[in-house]
Amino acid sequence: METLIKSGEQAIKLGADLIKAGEIVAFPTETVYGLGGNALDAACVQKIYAAKGRPADNPLIVHIAKIEDIYPLVSEFSERNKRVVEQFMPGPITLLFPKSDIVPDSVTAGLKTVGIRMPKLEIAREFIESSGVPIAAPSANASTRVSPTTAKHVYEDMKGRIPLIIDGGDSEVGIESTVLDLTGEIPTILRPGAITAEMLADVVGSVRTHKGEVISSAPAPGMKYKHYAPTCPMVVAKDMDSLIAEYDIQSQKGLNVLALIRGQAVQAMAGRKYVNLGNNDSEVCRNIYKAMRDGEKVCDYIICIDLGENGLCKSVMNRVMKASGGKVV
Repeated sequence: METLIKSGEQAIKLGADLIKAGEIVAFPTETVYGLGGNALDAACVQKIYAAKGRPADNPLIVHIAKIEDIYPLVSEFSERNKRVVEQFMPGPITLLFPKSDIVPDSVTAGLKTVGIRMPKLEIAREFIESSGVPIAAPSANASTRVSPTTAKHVYEDMKGRIPLIIDGGDSEVGIESTVLDLTGEIPTILRPGAITAEMLADVVGSVRTHKGEVISSAPAPGMKYKHYAPTCPMVVAKDMDSLIAEYDIQSQKGLNVLALIRGQAVQAMAGRKYVNLGNNDSEVCRNIYKAMRDGEKVCDYIICIDLGENGLCKSVMNRVMKASGGKVV
């Protein structure tokens, strides 16, 4: 199969035509690129799992173009849920609702909840609207790999597996959406993202955060399996002294090492190879996946500085710890 990369209105039209024909298409969002198909067509949904090599018990997110598209997909919709939707949609958030019968079990991995997201990126919403159906989509990468934030990243993993990649430029946010479970008495964050716990608490009063315990049935993507991992080993350094020590140890073993650091730590590197992720949290978030993907191509070993547990960087560290398998030096 030839995989095309196209942009603009031509790409949106072609993508919508492919969706209507039962095919799957990669498309941009403000978080990462998605691999989408008709969420109401179980056979199409299976194509998504096959293209990614994704386990069938890992649920997909349903993407919509406008708020009213939520109602046919859910069986309950409370006033509290309405407040959350009105405050944060469109945006980098996925909300879990009790699903309606029109949503195939293959989308939700047999669960009774469905994750729904309305992207902020206008190109994404135009594509969904033109397709005429809600779009089920995980990130557009091979399973367990680093999520793609450019059309080139998608092509690296999906060449020959899908007919089209809609190129919308670099993703603005850079990590996957926050996943918020609205089915309980207290809303629970199942996956952190750019919409933080503090932002959500301002709207709903209080939220719980998922503590990372072992999951037997994952209610949200990214909870059960290894995710976001580069092809070379990666570890987290608790501080710059630890990072430099680990860098030198691995270099002495003959490995080609790369450090991922923040702007203020540049001077400490003294000739060692590094990528500056940025000078603020938004830049770090936007650049983390690109740094991993670029790093794995040229290095044998990646060390990422601990970015902290405050605000947006708490969400970034959720991805970094999964990518490193929890290895800290």
